[in-house]
Amino acid sequence: MPRLSYERYCDEVSAQTALLREVLPGDDLSARVPTCPDWTLADLVRHIGGNVHTTDAVVRGDAGAAPAAPGDRRRVGVPDTDDPAVLTAWMQDGADAYARTLRERDPAAQAEIFGLPDSLLFWARRAACDILLHRADASLTTGAGYTVAPDLAADAIDEFLGIVTDPRINEKVFGRLPELYGPARSIHLHATDTDEDVAAEWLIELGPDGVSWRPGHAKGTVAVQGPLTELLLILYRRLPLDRDQVHVYGDRDLIDGWLDRIYMG
Repeated sequence: MPRLSYERYCDEVSAQTALLREVLPGDDLSARVPTCPDWTLADLVRHIGGNVHTTDAVVRGDAGAAPAAPGDRRRVGVPDTDDPAVLTAWMQDGADAYARTLRERDPAAQAEIFGLPDSLLFWARRAACDILLHRADASLTTGAGYTVAPDLAADAIDEFLGIVTDPRINEKVFGRLPELYGPARSIHLHATDTDEDVAAEWLIELGPDGVSWRPGHAKGTVAVQGPLTELLLILYRRLPLDRDQVHVYGDRDLIDGWLDRIYMG
């Protein structure tokens, strides 16, 4: 269950794109992104802009905009230029347009995007979290600061765990995850810097039949404790597990094996 409202996710699609845009250099987007080593900053902008333009077109009912299959990464209207001003304006325009389109529609309405049918609530949340993550990629590339509202960061962890445990998705995206199935084991994540009004503990359970997760405090085979934003970026493989404020208790091999198998670009 999402923690935030549909309207909040729509707002974040625009807001996170604007924050990302602020950390980009205005004259050159050729720097390599260390957390997405096949990309430059220009590629990152094209990826985000292409996503929001494509999903906006699909939700508006442009049948020709829909990629044919989950692995088909065609994008709508990517500018044929490396000009940072043109690329970043196109990205922001797409995010703003997608947010407007979503606000005009029922969050329970269905859309099939990249071969996956789900509600517009799902897709608004997915876009907000994806842009939030890629803002970290840009910040880590340029050396800019990176902060996230605690309720949004906690929800982004919920959303990511939901994707990892969704059988419609995990077999296609996380093909090595079944290597961890077997005797019951669990991973406890515990944010150490949140107020009581933001629930920021999770238990990931692995067993012979697959993987599941639930919020709350419980003893795990391994526990990882650290600041909320760092936990989010560690889960997404944007930061290493060995951080000054992050502590691991228990089966280190289990958390290393988990992180090795859940990378999502």
